[in-house]
This record gives sequence, structure tokens and C-alpha cells, in this order.
Amino acid sequence: MLFCYSSNTSTRVLLSLYALELGAEAYAIGLLIATLYIVPVVLSWPVGSFSDRVGSRGLLLCGSFCAVVGLVIPYLVRSMPALYMAAALIGVSFCLYNVLLQNLVGLLSPAEDRARNFSNSSLMGATATFVGPLFAGVAVDYSGSSAACLYVAGLSAIAAVLLLGWGKLLPGGSPQPPPAPNSRTTLLDRELLRALLTSGLVQVGQDLYQFYIPIYGHAAGLSGSAIGGVLASFALAAFVARFGMPRFVAQLGAEKVLGYSFYLAALGFFLVPVFQHAVLLSLVSFIFGLGMGCGQPITTLLIFGRAMEGRSGATLGLRQSVNYVMRVSAPVVFGSVASVFGLLPVFWINACMMAAGGWLTRPDAKRDEDGA
Repeated sequence: MLFCYSSNTSTRVLLSLYALELGAEAYAIGLLIATLYIVPVVLSWPVGSFSDRVGSRGLLLCGSFCAVVGLVIPYLVRSMPALYMAAALIGVSFCLYNVLLQNLVGLLSPAEDRARNFSNSSLMGATATFVGPLFAGVAVDYSGSSAACLYVAGLSAIAAVLLLGWGKLLPGGSPQPPPAPNSRTTLLDRELLRALLTSGLVQVGQDLYQFYIPIYGHAAGLSGSAIGGVLASFALAAFVARFGMPRFVAQLGAEKVLGYSFYLAALGFFLVPVFQHAVLLSLVSFIFGLGMGCGQPITTLLIFGRAMEGRSGATLGLRQSVNYVMRVSAPVVFGSVASVFGLLPVFWINACMMAAGGWLTRPDAKRDEDGA
């Protein structure tokens, strides 16, 4: 998880900085980031279903291979088309890493330990979110964007070595799992549908923040290392929030904690355009990270809990498909808004989206639906 997720988070920053170095506009960078998620939109649900039958080791090795090959392309060819090709291949690794690693946490966990283990795994995700952007920013400053691609490719190469050495310890698949849930069944399950929608909002909030901070920081004259530090502050706060998440959930309930996390994220988005200094932006990122830190593990736990026995991979794959639909559309839409109106409206619109997520996850929403 550490090396796979660090590869994911560092790649997003690296591709954005590389494109800016090539003179790309915000709209082109939005298309580039959206390209990362086009393949996962189509493959996440089938990959989850396939992993229920065959296990995860071989699929994770395939993801590592795609990430390494994808990052070698822009090392060899300095052009926007090369970056788009890289993003498509790296998108395959995103799909495989994100679906399979989270499913493995649930499969390896007894029911009584599942909430704690999802929280602990999210701490590893927060660590990777801290390490990845900082690693990418320093690599770009030290060696340039092209050479930095090889450094980031090394993260997935290390993951492949670990899978080759210890992958046999991972659980295998079931040759004849129960039929996968269809879309009609999912839409009729209101609680699962609501969990999928809030999960998508959490993912979009995190992605857009990490997408626009490099653009905003570049416009403000910050170095790659400073931009990486701002994003690392967000990851550090997420780490802190996830440490306390099990206690907060026990005291307040999962939905209330998730609602508060959306409101803090809204505050973070609102405050970004107010500041341009790296230290102050790092403080804002810390506020945003405190908000979004609990979102991913809580929504994953809720969705895994709704999965049929033997079909957790398919259900979590469906979650990733929903997330990636929003990840594909959001950078393109907001990149267009930024190109026409500038960055300020983008941050404030996203603040409103996060506030709407807080309203959607309020505890009395469930009661309203049950009484409908």
C-alpha cells in the first residue's frame, strides 16, 4: 500500500508540474488528469468482480507494470501527447491499486476488527499522500520533470518486488462467487446509493484540491518543493484525523463525523484564494486535511459492510467506478471554468460542493429516507 499509493499521489503532482513546464493551459491539464481516470471508469467494476474469482496478486503485479511503463514514456519523449499516453497507462494501475488494496483490507480483517483495520490502512494512505507529493516536488526541483519520472516509477517497481516475494500470502479468489449485484439492485438500495454518492464527493474534493494547488502555487510563484510541502501538509492533517477517527465514530456516529469532515473541507477550499504564502497555504491545507481525512475510510467501511458475501471486490469496484466518473468529469469541467473565469470561482464552487456533502450526510437524512 505504501509504495502503490505513493506512486499514485506522486504521479498526479508530477504530471501536473511536467505539463506546466511544457506550457500547458489549465484546460489541457484538466484533460490530462481526467485521462488518468478514463480507463478506471470502465474497468473498476469488472476488475473487482474478476478479483473475486482469481485473487489479487497477479492483478496488482499488472498494475505495477503499467505504472512503470507509463512513466518511462514521458522520460523518453517530452511532449503533451506522451503525457496523455502515460496518463492512460497509469490509469490502469490506479484502477487495480485502488480497488484491490482496499478489498484486501476487508478480506484480511475479522468483522470485529474491520473498522480499526480500515482506519489503520487509511493511515498508510495518508502517509503515502504525504510522501508522494513531497517526493515528486523534490525530484522535479532536483532533476527536472523528465528524470523525476524514473524516480516515481521506482515506487511501483518496489511494489512489484514485494508482491513477487510475499504475494502468495494474500487470499486467493473463489472460482464460483455469488452473482454480482446489478445496477438496478444497487439503485434500489438507498443507503448504498447514498454511500456511493458521498464517497464520490470525498474523492472529487481530494482530487480537485491536489489538482488545483499546483496550478495555484505555480501562479503564485511557489517552487515545486514548496507546492509539494503544501500538499504534504494536507496529508499530515489527514494522518492526524485518521488517528482519532475510531474514537470520534464511537462517540458521534459515522455519519455525523463524515458531515463535519465535509464542512471543514468547505472551509479549506474557501480560504485557499485568500493566501499566497507557502506557510499560510500549508495551514489551510492542514484544515482541509483534517476535514477530508476521515471521509475515505468511513465511506469504504460503509460500502464494504453493504457488500454480499464473496462479492466485496465487485461492490468496491462499483464504488471506484462511481468515483472515477466524477474524477473524469470534474477536472475537465473545472479546468474549463478556470480557463474562462480564473481560479477563484473554482475554489469557491468546490467549497459549496463540500458544504452540500455535509448536508447530504447529516444523520437525520437516513431517517427522512426511511420515512419516505
